[in-house]
Amino acid sequence: MTAALTAFSYLLVVGAGVSVALQQVLNANLRTEIGSPWWAGFVSYFVGMLAMLAVALTSSGPRLPDSFAGVTSWLSWTGGLFGALFIGTAILMVPRLGAATVLALIVVGQMTGSLAFDHFGLFGLSQQPVSVTRLAGAASLILGVVLIRW
Repeated sequence: MTAALTAFSYLLVVGAGVSVALQQVLNANLRTEIGSPWWAGFVSYFVGMLAMLAVALTSSGPRLPDSFAGVTSWLSWTGGLFGALFIGTAILMVPRLGAATVLALIVVGQMTGSLAFDHFGLFGLSQQPVSVTRLAGAASLILGVVLIRW
């Protein structure tokens, strides 16, 4: 991968991170406006589903096979449940803790989970052992949460 493509990839992922922060703030606002965290979460998922459907229908990738349920594991179908847990928790906590704290804690959770998934090679990932450097990175994220809350 060229340096320019790598830089673009990094910027794209940072932009996705900004969109997560914006999503949480907008979802919290929607919760306040309509008076329900659950309906706010539903609206968030519904609009997201429509966006993904539009992309899936207009992209030039492979289409779903007729019997796609038979070629997947049951565990693969549960990803949306974890997304709902993420969205619901953020909708409830952003007004209480603030967007920066909630998202910093989410990143800490993502990093610690990812380190464990990598270390043990869970869910089909190639094994990436935990190292002192990787643990120092995770500790830095935790320190970041402390500094944001201070």
